[in-house]
Amino acid sequence: MKVTVIDYGSGNLRSVAKALERTAREASLGAEVLVTGNASAVDAADRIVLPGVGAFGDCAAGLRALGGMIDALERNVRDAKKPFLGICVGMQLMAMRGIEHGAHEGLGWIAGEVAPLEPSDPSLKIPHMGWNEIAVQAPAHPVLAGFTPGDHAYFVHSYAFQCEDGDDVLAVADYGGPFSVIVGRGNMIGTQFHPEKSQSAGLRLLGNFLAWDGSWDGKRT
Repeated sequence: MKVTVIDYGSGNLRSVAKALERTAREASLGAEVLVTGNASAVDAADRIVLPGVGAFGDCAAGLRALGGMIDALERNVRDAKKPFLGICVGMQLMAMRGIEHGAHEGLGWIAGEVAPLEPSDPSLKIPHMGWNEIAVQAPAHPVLAGFTPGDHAYFVHSYAFQCEDGDDVLAVADYGGPFSVIVGRGNMIGTQFHPEKSQSAGLRLLGNFLAWDGSWDGKRT
């Protein structure tokens, strides 16, 4: 199995790669994890991972600056239906647009936009940073197998994905109101939290992703 982690200058990707290597090793999946900004590696991949930290617009620009990368993603994720995982801003880039220091175009794979978190409790600080409980909305999704009430994940963000279609929201958390923490459609899934920093729950999700063939019938239960 070849897993491509896309490097477009957004953060330290080695922690993501190491977490993927660990979960693959523990599950005896024999995966080769490659961190690269080369579009041809996406064509050769069996699984595609798009991490991201920072501002939406900067990340979108960095991704588009990689020669042929957008076309490679469209060809492999949208057309060939290879399993795709977006992490943090990598998840947000699946949206139509992000509203952060202006409006910026996303990949447009899932209808909706990325807008500021606005907790109803003014005492809650932005960015939302630290551990929060995950409430799974689609327990039948293969990548979410094994999640149970009380599972927590690690967050660092100020913006959240507001999906137009509620069926694309696979899990939520609460921070002065609910917000999307896992979104997905078809062969695509994304997490607002950092699975590589989320201990057992995060490693379980990564392991499920590596074992996933990209199919999902859309049934939530």
